[in-house]
Amino acid sequence: MLKRLKQFLEAAALNGIFALIRLMPVRAASALGGRLARALGPLSNAHRTALKNLKRAFPEKSETEIAAIVKAMWDNIGRTAFEYPHLDKFICHRPGEDMPGGNVEVIGSEYAAQLRDDGKAGIFFSGHLANWEVPALAIVYNGVPPYSFFRAPNNPYASKVFRHRQLGHGELMPKGAEGARRAIQHLNAGRHLGILVDQKMNDGIPVPFFGRDAMTAPALAQFALKYDIPVVPVGIERLEGTRMRVTFYKPIPIRKTANRQDDILAAMTNVNKVIESWIRKRPEQWLWVHNRWPE
Repeated sequence: MLKRLKQFLEAAALNGIFALIRLMPVRAASALGGRLARALGPLSNAHRTALKNLKRAFPEKSETEIAAIVKAMWDNIGRTAFEYPHLDKFICHRPGEDMPGGNVEVIGSEYAAQLRDDGKAGIFFSGHLANWEVPALAIVYNGVPPYSFFRAPNNPYASKVFRHRQLGHGELMPKGAEGARRAIQHLNAGRHLGILVDQKMNDGIPVPFFGRDAMTAPALAQFALKYDIPVVPVGIERLEGTRMRVTFYKPIPIRKTANRQDDILAAMTNVNKVIESWIRKRPEQWLWVHNRWPE
């Protein structure tokens, strides 16, 4: 009973904070989130994890360069958190247009259109860069409601607080067996999955990432090989403040041979190479606070 009460009060407080942030203009909210995270982030254990990960990924960078990247990372994390209540205000548009508030330039829409119009299922993948919720909005902008996975919060009452993530999604599926079952149903129905593929999965497979093996979820490759469907990378970068760019790339090749395990490893190696190239371009915009690599 006490646990439930505590969870309810935590969710109520979080909902109240989101409501207050919602009252602010989106640009001001994003900037405030960035300032708060720059101040508070370095006081956390996650800060030390980020420093350790960056030193491993970029051994050639100096201490000063690493510190600057982590500082900018906290700014991006804070902005992303305070942009959550405003996701419906982010407007996707073609290159060259200028929009107020959340301003999302979309490039490479022809590759999203190919998946939309080919008459079969498909997969979009991205990573935890910039505001990682925005690629889903760009997929919807191109007429494809993505069916995506999410990690349910430990507090069940907090789920409604994050309803902003539902914008335009076909369905948000919980990670785990139930989510996998639902994903298979959607693929059988010719729908499209949206997957963030850059987090550690302890029971995944070791795949090279920044020069060392990282435990990686193989589901994307397994689905692509089983259903013979295209896989399209979706990059996201924060240009300035709430201005972002989403880029759809041509489908990556998924080779199918008689050796299924080798095919899965090859496919996920290609996926990790794509994610790594994005991170190397904008290292300050990736989520370095997870233990991505084993000791």
